[in-house]
Amino acid sequence: MKVITFGEIMLRLAPEGYLRFVQADSYGATYGGGEANVAVSLAGFGIETAYVTKLPKHEIGQAAVNKLRAFGVDTSLIVRGGDRVGIYFLEKGASQRPSKVIYDRAHSAIAAAQESDFDWDKIFQNASWFHFTGITPALSDSAASLCLAACKAARVKGLTVSCDLNYRANLWSRQKAQEVMSRLMEYVNICVANEEDASDVFGIKASESDVTSGKISNDGYKEVASTLKNKFGLKQVAITLRESFSANDNNWSAMLYDGSNFYFSQKYGVHIVDRVGGGDSFSAGLIYGQLNGMEAQEKLEFAVAASCLKHTIEGDFNFVSVDEVKKLAAGNASGRVQR
Repeated sequence: MKVITFGEIMLRLAPEGYLRFVQADSYGATYGGGEANVAVSLAGFGIETAYVTKLPKHEIGQAAVNKLRAFGVDTSLIVRGGDRVGIYFLEKGASQRPSKVIYDRAHSAIAAAQESDFDWDKIFQNASWFHFTGITPALSDSAASLCLAACKAARVKGLTVSCDLNYRANLWSRQKAQEVMSRLMEYVNICVANEEDASDVFGIKASESDVTSGKISNDGYKEVASTLKNKFGLKQVAITLRESFSANDNNWSAMLYDGSNFYFSQKYGVHIVDRVGGGDSFSAGLIYGQLNGMEAQEKLEFAVAASCLKHTIEGDFNFVSVDEVKKLAAGNASGRVQR
């Protein structure tokens, strides 16, 4: 069971605590990015995982490689070259003030990478799963072409392909996203989305739901999942459902559609420490459950519990064990001290 993830790892710069950008005199530096977050989570769960990207040969690029390697991710397939590591600045929200992200990732090494940089036959050797997100093809036309080449090669090799739609309005338009993602989805087996992605990317809206006010309709998302599955011939569709009451307090749950039945997880009331990477930790939990033969409801509960715990951890990466996730999924949610 070997999983390959492909995308961009970035340097994350964030003011201390809840300081605003205009208040900050210094920034904490960590690393993260959608597919890298999935890789770290899976490695922490004991799954053999390799992360594929392109990073400069200089020390900042090496620092990103070292960080992944430290958490058990195979970095041997990372291509070295290009001029810069992408950066994102994060201002953490509080109460009614939302978090803000500012990207500084134009012309990064992976955005400028070419198809000749990657030998997908070699990369997918002995692998069983390929995961990417809608962030990577949004980086550039060449990155979109790379994703398509990877998906085609994964199909030939018989890998399971999963994609988190992860629409980012700061990176591309809805029209461009629909055009590119529609081609990629032809090769996807399992689609992961949040409560807004299907609407933003494909115009598929959940009836009787309003994410701005925190209103979520289960029946509406059944329609969304069914439409996505039928439109692209997917095997499974998973949708995370966030009811946002403030920047700090959310309800968190998810649904899974396997083509025959709809499954809904238990709902967690989460007081958020850091929400970045929450969806990625859900994807990782879902992949782990699938690879370990969990039944639909069990793997959904595992994925939601894993992502619930991520909301309590600073940084992009989810540092939790399988045992911790299973305990929460089983109902141990009091947060009492474990001695």
